[in-house]
Amino acid sequence: MTQERPLPGGNTNGAVRVGDTVRRVPGPWTPAVHALLRHLEDVGFEGAPRARGFDDQGREVLSYLPGEVLGTARPWPAWVHSDDALRQVGGWLRDFHTAVSSFVPPPDAVWREGGTWRPGLVVGHNDAAPYNAAWADGRLVGFFDWDFAGPVTPEWDLAFTAFSWVPLHARHVAAAEGFTAFAERPRRLRLFLDAYGWDGPAGRFVETVRRRVGASADGIRRLAVAGDPAYRKLVDDGVDTSLDAAVEELSGFPAE
Repeated sequence: MTQERPLPGGNTNGAVRVGDTVRRVPGPWTPAVHALLRHLEDVGFEGAPRARGFDDQGREVLSYLPGEVLGTARPWPAWVHSDDALRQVGGWLRDFHTAVSSFVPPPDAVWREGGTWRPGLVVGHNDAAPYNAAWADGRLVGFFDWDFAGPVTPEWDLAFTAFSWVPLHARHVAAAEGFTAFAERPRRLRLFLDAYGWDGPAGRFVETVRRRVGASADGIRRLAVAGDPAYRKLVDDGVDTSLDAAVEELSGFPAE
C-alpha cells in the first residue's frame, strides 16, 4: 500500500500525498471545482492540478504539483518577493484567465463563497497567493488549493493576486513574511500589472484592491458566524482584522 504523507499548510481538511496524487476531504463545491479543472486540462493549461475523481474513502483525488511550497514557514524565502516571481505570477494569471474564459460552469454549480456565473465573468482561483504556489528550479509550476474558485470579474481575481504578491498587505503582515521594501511597492505593482497585461492607472487599481480585500474581511466574518470552521479559525487568528488594516493603509498608497 502506498504511504500517505500529510502535506503542510491548510486550515481544515488536511491534504495528504499518496504517490503522485493528493487526497482531500471534499466539500459541496468540489464537483464544480473538478469541472473547472477538467476544462483547464481539456484546453491544455498546465499550471493547475488535474481532477482524478474520488477514492474509496470518498476523498477527492488530484494530481500532485511537484516543487517547493511555503507551508507554514515564516518569514518566506527571498525569492517569493523577487521581480521574477512577480513576472511569472502575472503571466500565469493572464494565461489562466485566457484558458478559463471559455468555461461555462454546470447549471447546478455550487461555489464555496457563493456567486453566480454570467457571461463576462470568469471562474477565478481567488486565492493565488504564495502559500498556494509550487515552484521548481526557479519556475512557477502552478497553483493548488482551488477550493475558493468561483465566478468573479478578471480584475477581482487580479486584485487579490496583486495584494498577495506585490505585496499590498498590512505592513506588519508583510514584514512577518519577510518583505520590508515598502517604497518599492508602486514599482512592483506596475511590474506585476504589466506582466499580466493590465495597462490601466495603478491608482484606480489600488481602489479595486481595497474593495476586494474589504469584501474578503467581511466574508470571513460572515461565514465564521455561519459556523464554517475554516473561517472561525481565520477570525481566531486575526486574519480579518489584518485585512481591515490593509484596507486602511492602502488609502494612502502613492498614485502614479
